[in-house]
Amino acid sequence: MNPLKGIITIPRSILIQLMLAAVLMGVAVIGQSYLIVIIVDRIFLQEDPFAAVIPLLGVLLLMLVLRVGVTYWNGRLGTNLAARVKQDLRQALVAKYTKNSVESMLEGQSGKKVSVLLDSVDEMDSYYSQYMPKVIQTSIVPLMVLIAAFSYDWVTGLVMMITAPFIPLFYIVIGIMTQNRADTQLEKMNAFSGTFLDTLQGLTTLKLFGRAKAQQDVIERSSLDFRDATLTVLKLAFLSSLMLEFISMLSMGMIALEVSLRLILFQSITFVPAFLMLVLAPEYYLALKEMGAAFHTGRGSVAAAKQIAAELTEDDRSVVFGQTELPAARPPRIELKDVAFSYRDARFAMTELNLAIEPYQKVALIGRSGAGKSTVLQLLAGLADPQDGQLLLDGQPRQMITEASWFRQLSYISQHPYLYAGTLAENIAIGELREASRSAIEQAASDAGLTELIGQLPNGLDTVIGEGGRGLSGGEKQRVALARAFLKRPNIILFDEPTTGLDVKTERLLQEAITVLGREATVITVAHRLHTIEQSDQIVILEAGRIVDRGTHEELMGRESEYAMMRAVQRGEETR
Repeated sequence: MNPLKGIITIPRSILIQLMLAAVLMGVAVIGQSYLIVIIVDRIFLQEDPFAAVIPLLGVLLLMLVLRVGVTYWNGRLGTNLAARVKQDLRQALVAKYTKNSVESMLEGQSGKKVSVLLDSVDEMDSYYSQYMPKVIQTSIVPLMVLIAAFSYDWVTGLVMMITAPFIPLFYIVIGIMTQNRADTQLEKMNAFSGTFLDTLQGLTTLKLFGRAKAQQDVIERSSLDFRDATLTVLKLAFLSSLMLEFISMLSMGMIALEVSLRLILFQSITFVPAFLMLVLAPEYYLALKEMGAAFHTGRGSVAAAKQIAAELTEDDRSVVFGQTELPAARPPRIELKDVAFSYRDARFAMTELNLAIEPYQKVALIGRSGAGKSTVLQLLAGLADPQDGQLLLDGQPRQMITEASWFRQLSYISQHPYLYAGTLAENIAIGELREASRSAIEQAASDAGLTELIGQLPNGLDTVIGEGGRGLSGGEKQRVALARAFLKRPNIILFDEPTTGLDVKTERLLQEAITVLGREATVITVAHRLHTIEQSDQIVILEAGRIVDRGTHEELMGRESEYAMMRAVQRGEETR
């Protein structure tokens, strides 16, 4: 049973072509066998001149060409089907990952997800390129050969029909033996991939804590486990091939024995049908053997199919978007109305959150670690959906808005903006910004305070930076993220503690850039350094997922508020 049934749909046209190819293959096999027998009979037994069989040789050549052409066609159909299925699976997986909430994205090993997306999907190639075409071909060609055998000699046809089930029976036995081992092999491969990638990403930390050697041993054990699982599967594959050869040779030996006895001893059959049976028998069992070889490959793909199906059908919190376009003329009015949200591990719960943000307002979210500040930003950004309540944009639920129109108006700048392997210019102009002009990219870089950095780089904006922004400091990465915002000019800007851990000069540059961007947009900031949010139109204090206070800087400082106490503590720390 294919675990991806219902997820992957095979086009009817390809199935029809595969069946037509199988019928043509049967015609070519039977025609080729019959012509060989007739030519041998006329040349050696009837002693006809060679010229008399030239037309038959021409037809035989056509049959051989037909067989080669059908084999090629069948292979192309399988390859195209596999390529289409793999593309559909990868698109489905990427769509699943991109629509997942932040919580779902962060679950599990990133290496395992990469392994499923690449390795597991590649494992499906053999199922659709080899196994399925062989299943269709084996369902038609042996049946056609069997009908031809019965029409010439029912005794041999009966022997072929009786011996044929032994091969499918052996498939079942081998399939039961190999399935668990194939599942284990794929699990070991995914575990090895996940461990290896996670180790590479955290190599610096492992070295600093003296755990590099210990992690090396973990990778070695994982690699050896994968090797042992692979060798076990290969051993069964070789055993399967040996047994298939044994069964088919034994069956052909039985046919050769009974045909020779009837031809020579009992003389109950003539040369043409006897020779035809001996020529057809290998073709009959060859098709079944090819099915056996493809069967092993197909069983190996079932484990990958299970993993892909589990990944696609896993219950998660996908972010939902609708079909309504959000006007881009100005920032929308944003309202969180009785919003509730919690994580799966119950480490945090937000209940009955109510917050209204008017267009062009500057709003700051503050609170202790774990109060829910970043969660509110993720809900606002559309990276997570409320489990209860509504997020309204100009009075419309955000789930009614199209994903493209919402993200086109939004910029989210986190503490650690991600940079991709490529040039600095390419990292500024990503996504829909890729069509931006060179002058626009240069102006955005200048507005974000990158002029000095660009002047120091060997190739300026065309300097290649490493994956994750290797070679750039934290402040420089923040300025690249700001340059993206300057190029995009969004209506809504979300800042997740952008100045944390930065020096005074870089913090001042960022604050100036934020002020400039904020003239044309609604700005919502999660703040740690409270002196940076004094000019906010609304300061919201969160605690344990609830809003405990709100107001302007003057209002909150004018009473005994949590904000006033936090501000006093920070002033004391700054004056030490």
